[in-house]
Order: sequence, then structure tokens, then C-alpha cells
Amino acid sequence: MYYVYMIRCTDMSIYTGITTDPKRRFQEHLTDHKKAAKYTRRHPVLEFVAKWSCENRQQASQLEYRLKKLTKKQKEHIIQDNQYFRYYLDQHIQIELYTRINL
Repeated sequence: MYYVYMIRCTDMSIYTGITTDPKRRFQEHLTDHKKAAKYTRRHPVLEFVAKWSCENRQQASQLEYRLKKLTKKQKEHIIQDNQYFRYYLDQHIQIELYTRINL
């Protein structure tokens, strides 16, 4: 199982990534672990704001790519209301492959 996640940073920016273990990955970002993303080393993290599960790395990578292409405003819409997930991404990916995880 793979997960695509969005993390809110202290400067209110949004970092998007993929992992097989969200809890471990968040700790890496939070503690400035050597495996933490360069972005989250410069922009300390606050919390998960959205998370989706999918079957494999290819699906996760496709969703991550599409989410990173969105504007910050569009990402904020998806975070606030999952209906925007379909609105913004339906034309680009098979959205039925992804399950939003309640935080």
C-alpha cells in the first residue's frame, strides 16, 4: 500500500509526497532526519492536511505529480473539501483508484 500526503509547513506552504509509512515519513520530516525532503528542512512541518491510499507506487507517483501541478489555491480547496479532488483531477487520473484517509 502506498500513500500520497500533503503536509502544512509553518510558513503555510504545502508539501506533497509519497510513502509506504506515513507515520515514519512524517517523523523524518519533523525531526529534520537525513531522509527528510530538502523542502521540509527549510520549511518546518506542522501537520498532515490530506492523505490518500492507493495500490502501488506508479499510482502514487501519478497522483503526486498531478497534485504538485495544482496551484496553492487549488490544493487548499482539495484540503477543505474532497469534492474538489474530483473537480481538479478527474480529467488527468483515475480518481477511483485513490481513497482519502480521514485524519
